[in-house]
Formats: sequence, C-alpha cells, structure tokens
Amino acid sequence: MTPPPGDLDNEIQAALDGVNLQDLGTTEDEATPRGRGKDNLWPGVVQGVTGDDVIIELGPRMQGVVSLREFEETPKVGDHHKFQMRGREDELYVLSLTGARELAAWNDLGPGSSVKARITGQNQGGLELKIGSHSAFMPSSQVSLDREEDISSYIGQTLVCEVIEIDRGRDRVVLSRRRVLEAERLEALGEAVGKFSTGMTLTGKVSRIEAFGAFIDIGNGIEGLCHVSNISRKRVEDVNDVLKKGQEVQVQILNIQEGGRRIGLGMKQLEPDPWDGAATKFPADRQVSGKVTRLMDFGAFVEIADGLEGLLHVSQLGRDRVNRASDVLSVGEEVTVRIVSVDPSAERISLSRLDSRGAVLGSEEAVDSDVIDQALSKPDSKGLSTNLGDLFKKAMKKND
Repeated sequence: MTPPPGDLDNEIQAALDGVNLQDLGTTEDEATPRGRGKDNLWPGVVQGVTGDDVIIELGPRMQGVVSLREFEETPKVGDHHKFQMRGREDELYVLSLTGARELAAWNDLGPGSSVKARITGQNQGGLELKIGSHSAFMPSSQVSLDREEDISSYIGQTLVCEVIEIDRGRDRVVLSRRRVLEAERLEALGEAVGKFSTGMTLTGKVSRIEAFGAFIDIGNGIEGLCHVSNISRKRVEDVNDVLKKGQEVQVQILNIQEGGRRIGLGMKQLEPDPWDGAATKFPADRQVSGKVTRLMDFGAFVEIADGLEGLLHVSQLGRDRVNRASDVLSVGEEVTVRIVSVDPSAERISLSRLDSRGAVLGSEEAVDSDVIDQALSKPDSKGLSTNLGDLFKKAMKKND
C-alpha cells in the first residue's frame, strides 16, 4: 500500500539526500531566445514546405524551420502551431513541434498526473529519469510494488509513472511507478471481484496464517480472510492446529467490502449446523460427558458435542458454595453433566453437575437417588416397601 503522506515525504527527502536534480540533465542553451509568454512556446504560421523542411513565419522578419517528420501529416500553408525554439542556423531558427507538445504537456503536469518517463541512470536514492528534456527522480521505494534490491535493470526502459511532486521553480519532479501498478492492480481486482457474490462457495488455498485467522487465496491473487471464529464449528484456539499453509480448503464468501480489498470468508458455514436437532438429541435431565473448554469466574464452558458448548454455572458445580470455577475444574477435564435446558434459537445450553435431587452426579447420594427412582418406576415389584425403606434409611444415614 502507498505509505502515508508524512512517511512518503520522509522517504523522498532521504532518497534525495545529496542528489541535485538540476545536475541530472543538461541545461537549455542560454543563447536560445526565450519564447513569447511564460510557457516558452513560439506561435507560428506555416509558410510553405520545401523537401523535408517546413518554413514557419514567427513574426516580422523572423522565420524558422521544422522537420516535416515532426508532423503527423503534411501541413497546409496558413496552419497555426506552437513551436519550441531549439537554436539558430543560417538566419533561420530551428524549431520543434514535438518539443512544443512535450513542453505543453510538461506545463500541464501536476501531482497525480500520469506521464511517460525514460530511465537514464541510477543514484544512491533511486532512479534518474527524463520526461522529454526534463529531468526527474524516482525513489527506490516507488519503483515497484515490492522492494527490490537491484533496480539497475530498469535503466533504458520507458515507464508510465505518476507525478508525486513537482516544483518547476526548483526544477524538481518526483515520480512513482508503484502508484500506477497499484491502480492497475485495484482495477484488475475490481474486475475479478465482480465475478464473486456473497454466499458463493469456492475452492481456495491457505496463503498465510495469523493468530486471528487464515488468509485464503481464492484465485487471481485475490485473498480473503477466514477469521478464527469462522474456521470450524468446534472451538479453535490455535489456527495452526487445523490449517496449514498451502492446504486446499472449501470456503464460502460472507462479505465483500471496499471494492474487494476486504473479503470475509467462512469454512464452518459449509459444515452441518450442530444446533439443528440439538433440543431433541439433548433433552432436559439427560446426563452426558463433556470437556471443559473455558473457565470463567461465573462458571465453565463444556463442549458436549462438536460445536456445542454449554454453560456450567458456578452455582451448579456442587452442593457446597464454589467461588470460582477454577477452584474445582481445569481446562481439558472430562466431566459428567446434566442437561438443564437447550435453547437452539439463542444457541444456549444450561448445564449442571447436580442431579434433579441436588446430589452431585457420580456421588453415592446420586446413585442412591437413581436406585430409588428406578424402584419407584416399578410399583409391582416384589418386596417394594421393604426395599424402599432400606434405601431411605441408608440415604438418611449418609446425610447425617
């Protein structure tokens, strides 16, 4: 990306340190008369064509000559043009139509203008260039999109550049090719992104992995970001645990912003939604095993299935008061919990380590409660009253 203006100014100043732009090119012949007006252009009228010469009337008793090759087609007598003065020979001023056009273009240049420039040399800060007969300079950082160690290979090439700075009084022109390349890349990006739409499924390749997610190349050098929260239905703590650079993946386009410079991607959206049918699969009071994934002061999050986490509130950790979940649980620990409620619309599951009678799951009290419940569910069993009495006595003794 283009550096902020302040940073770019610093780059230019550093690159120009010890470089005199006025010394980069040749100076104009002092004997050449200045043109009429501040633009140094001479208006003239075609008087005739003789062989390869076009005779130009510049004013009273003042004629010049310009090569016929500088015209796109043979001029007609009476045609008006502006010319640049190049010198004098045999009482005729040597004129240039091409030079005049270059000078006119030079006078129209300003920051942001595009211009063709020929690279003529290299100095400690960058490249020396020519815009027609005018000298210019390009800092090394502005030569290409990526920093290049050796920029001497550009010498002799003619490139389309953007004017960063121009000061005619100081004969100072600073150019950037990188800005032109960036504009071309954005235009190509816009064309490519125009083929994409939200919800589209694509095959991409992991190009970079960061702590916050993975960048996926979805074709033509276009990258999108798959945030860590959109990689999998399961909780992902470290992206490197599930993705590798160069890995081919299926992604869905979630959003396209800033003309395609920011594309949000998702992988978990292509997986089955674990909340579909969760209320049926995990009815209230069912006991399940899960793994503690996170600990908070107010409770613990327990994963009971891929992509399904429930909250085990601190009040549901035991019969005795528990101040912090970390006092009794640790991350990665396997625990048995009871489903209290499931709300698929809010994607919320409430869990408890206590059974319906308030006993800790897996404890002797909880086992006795299970036996009593089983006995109560079979009223026709032989010796029911005696068995129930014994069970209640046993349970009461343990509570004393």
